[in-house]
Amino acid sequence: MNDEKKAARKTEIIRGLKFTLFSAGAGLIQLSSTLLLDEVLHVASHIAYLIGLILSVLFNFTVNRRYTFRSAANVPVAMLKVALFYAVFTPTTTALDYHLTQTRGINSTLVLIGIMLLNFVLEFIYCQFFVYRGKLDTNELAKRKKEPQQPI
Repeated sequence: MNDEKKAARKTEIIRGLKFTLFSAGAGLIQLSSTLLLDEVLHVASHIAYLIGLILSVLFNFTVNRRYTFRSAANVPVAMLKVALFYAVFTPTTTALDYHLTQTRGINSTLVLIGIMLLNFVLEFIYCQFFVYRGKLDTNELAKRKKEPQQPI
C-alpha cells in the first residue's frame, strides 16, 4: 500500500472514531432525555423517543459537521439533507418503537438502544456518501491541518 493510500485510510479510520465518539455523546443526550421523559415524567415512550432524538440530532449534526467531516458544505443544504434522512427514519422508528414497546411489551430502553445503534450506522453512511459527498475536509480545520507548520 502506498503512502497516499495509507494516509487516506488513516483519515477514514480517524473519521470513524470521531463519529463514534460524538455519536456516543449524542446517544447519551438521547438516552438520558428519553429515559427522563419516559421513566420519570411518564411521557409515552414513543413521544419521549422523538424528543430525545431531536435533541441528539441537533448535537450530532453540529459537532460532526465541524470536527468529523470537517465540511464547509452549505449549512442549510446539509441540514436539509439530514432532515430528509430523519423525515424517513423518525416516523419509521417511532412506529417501530411504539409497536415493540406497546404491542409486544419489549422494554423501551432495549428498543431505544437498538434503534440508536441502527441510527448510528445508517447516519454515518448517509453523511459520508450523501450529505458531505465531495465536501469532506473542506472547512478551516481541515485546511489548517494541511498547511505546513511554521517554525516558532
